Parts: sequence; structure tokens; C-alpha cells
Amino acid sequence: MKIIAIYNLKGGVGKTATAVNLAYLASIEGAKTLLWDLDPQASTTFYYQVKAKIKGGMKKLMGNKSEIEEAIKSTHYDNLDILPADISTRNLDIILDDMKSSKKRLKNILSELSGDYDYVFIDSPPGFSVLSENIFSAADYLLLPMIPTTLSVRAFETITEYFQDNGLEKKKIIPFFSMVDLRKNMHKDIVDEYQNNKHLLKTSINYSSEVEKMGIFRAPLSAFAPRSKSAKAYHSLWKEFKSLITTKK
Repeated sequence: MKIIAIYNLKGGVGKTATAVNLAYLASIEGAKTLLWDLDPQASTTFYYQVKAKIKGGMKKLMGNKSEIEEAIKSTHYDNLDILPADISTRNLDIILDDMKSSKKRLKNILSELSGDYDYVFIDSPPGFSVLSENIFSAADYLLLPMIPTTLSVRAFETITEYFQDNGLEKKKIIPFFSMVDLRKNMHKDIVDEYQNNKHLLKTSINYSSEVEKMGIFRAPLSAFAPRSKSAKAYHSLWKEFKSLITTKK
């Protein structure tokens, strides 16, 4: 089972769109896929038309495997399940901080599902916290969307420095450009600057109204607009990422 967290220190960079689309692409290939929405905004939960309510709240979910299995919901798509978020998700940092082995709690929980899924995608909230430390520990890969702007690139560099300073594996971090608009000089200049960066995925996701329509259709792009440029871009991103992690085995 591969655990892939979609994360960035900065918000508004396309994390949820990436999680929603890549999890769907993995599932239609026949892989048993779980998408865990850990963002209190519950946008991933909304897109998949799942009720944003966890019986007993997040504290109960941090218990044992039976509690997790009860919370997992089926989606409209084969091979794709979701662990929804609700308002109680906002308290997860406090809940984890009160638990023993708090930095590895998420990893321990997910290990109990290792025989049930091929991929687990985590839609992570932005910021540094006890929850983000759990995500860093649990994830095999940290797929990091970043907009080609100064602050977004700086966030990527901050995360990389954090991993280095705390003895974490920097090779887990796999960045790519998201919400790219090459009509903007800054976007074009930064994309050009990073084009030879060996750690950056070559595939980028351009800014597009098609992605925004996911909120109208409440579905991944490839489900309602499979021939759109954005759907094809996410397909290319998944193909490149999967090829990379296969090579790294």
C-alpha cells in the first residue's frame, strides 16, 4: 500500500483538486483506493457527494481499525472509498497531541489498512502542526503542488528545510507546478527557472475554469470532462508520478 499525501504549507495551491483527480485515476485503473479528507473545509468530501459527518467525531476515528472501517464511505465509483471530513476535523491537532506516540498515530492507523488498499491519498490541510508531522511520518510520498509565485516557491523551500533540519527523508517531497498562467511574467519566469530542477515533475497543471467546474458537477474532471485539457493534464501528472515511484522502488 502506497500512502500519498497532497500537501503544501501554503493554502490555495490546488491540493484538493489534485487529491480528487489522482485518486479517481488510480481507481479507474483497478487499484483499490482510499481518499482521506483531513482538511476541515471538507472540499474533497463535498466533491465526492459524501455526507460530511463522522459518527463520534475524529477522536473516535483515532481509535482502532473497526472505528475506521465504520467511518469509510463508498463513492459513486468502483474501487474508490473515502474517509470524509467534518467540522470535528478542526480539533485533530489537539486530539493527536493528547495521544501517546502522537507523531506516529496516523501511520499506525493506516498500517491497519495495508491489506485493504493499494493506494491511500491524503488531502492535507496547509500549515505546520502535530497533524502535518503525522502526515510527514505516515506518507511514502509528499506530492506538493505549488503555484509559480515567490511565496509559493518559498513555502516549498521552507518545507524542504524543515525535512532536512528534522532528519526526515527529503526524497519524499515531489513538487510540481499548479494553477500555472504563462500570461503572467512571474509565472513564466519561475517556470523557466525551475525547468531543469531534477526534483520537479515535468507535468504542470494550468489555471483553468474547468477545474473550478468540479464544484458544480461534484466530480473529478475525468468523470465529467474526460477530453478537457485539464483532465488530460492530471492524467499525465498521474502517469509521470506513478512512473517515478515505480523507478524509486
